[in-house]
Amino acid sequence: MTKEIFSIKDEDGFEAIALKIFAFQAVHCEVYKKYLSALGISPLDVRRLHEIPFLPIGFFKTQEVVSSTDPVQVVFSSSGTTGMIQSRHLVTDISVYEESFLRAFNLFYGDVEEVCLLALLPSYLEREGSSLIYMVDALLAKSRHTDSGYFLHNHDELYEVLIRQRQAGQKTVLIGVTYALLDFIERFKPDFPELIVMETGGMKGKRKEMVREELHMALCNGFGIAGVHSEYGMTELLSQAYSPGAGIFHCPPWMKVLARDTNDPLTLLEAGRTGGINIIDLANVNSCSFIATQDLGRVYVDGSFEVLGRFDNADIRGCNLLVG
Repeated sequence: MTKEIFSIKDEDGFEAIALKIFAFQAVHCEVYKKYLSALGISPLDVRRLHEIPFLPIGFFKTQEVVSSTDPVQVVFSSSGTTGMIQSRHLVTDISVYEESFLRAFNLFYGDVEEVCLLALLPSYLEREGSSLIYMVDALLAKSRHTDSGYFLHNHDELYEVLIRQRQAGQKTVLIGVTYALLDFIERFKPDFPELIVMETGGMKGKRKEMVREELHMALCNGFGIAGVHSEYGMTELLSQAYSPGAGIFHCPPWMKVLARDTNDPLTLLEAGRTGGINIIDLANVNSCSFIATQDLGRVYVDGSFEVLGRFDNADIRGCNLLVG
């Protein structure tokens, strides 16, 4: 089924494969099966994309959300403060994740082999189980550029590398956790207009939270760039959406975001209205592809979306969220 997932060409193709995966997971994902039963929904009655129910993301904290009987290869876990229950994503086929993030990166940013990829992700590197670090590790291994790599706290070296890439006219992507990027520009101003700066969100308790516009203005001024890119992903997914600026995210062809009514979670909203974010991630074929997140957002006619906040009773988590 993996070949079908990454060969989607249009909306009809997406719906056909989504319904096929739904029928499979409704039987083989025990948690999802019980959830559908509790709702009184028969999988046989679900014939269109908009009829598929979404599993609340909180189940990843208390249940093993898997649809495959294959051995678990990797366990990804969410970040969180001490005492907080972490989400756990049991991955039975890591090659699907690898194909998903490599295809998505190449789609949005070009062949990773030709990119100088720099990573400033100290808080992620200092814990285990990060799906983001797994992705960045693999992308760095694919990059052919000798300067590609991690920069934990060595900002002086990062600055030297940025100046070198600027002078060489090399396509460069700097992916960083928000507070670390702000720490860097307090000391250095690389003035690199062609640089792609991608923030992964979160202050991790290191700095006061900022609204997106304020944060992006600071990063634009600090790096000398016109806009800030963002990555939207989470422990429970095997796909990411990317924003080229202004907080508007775009999905790869095998991922789709829908908005649900906050008062009636089984009802989807039309484009432009604010609601809870539902995600269809077809790469999550061996887990659950239909996730109701705790994020609030707005989905547009072209399928792009923005994240506006979180439900008041939602745990603070390490996924990308900047209240705009």
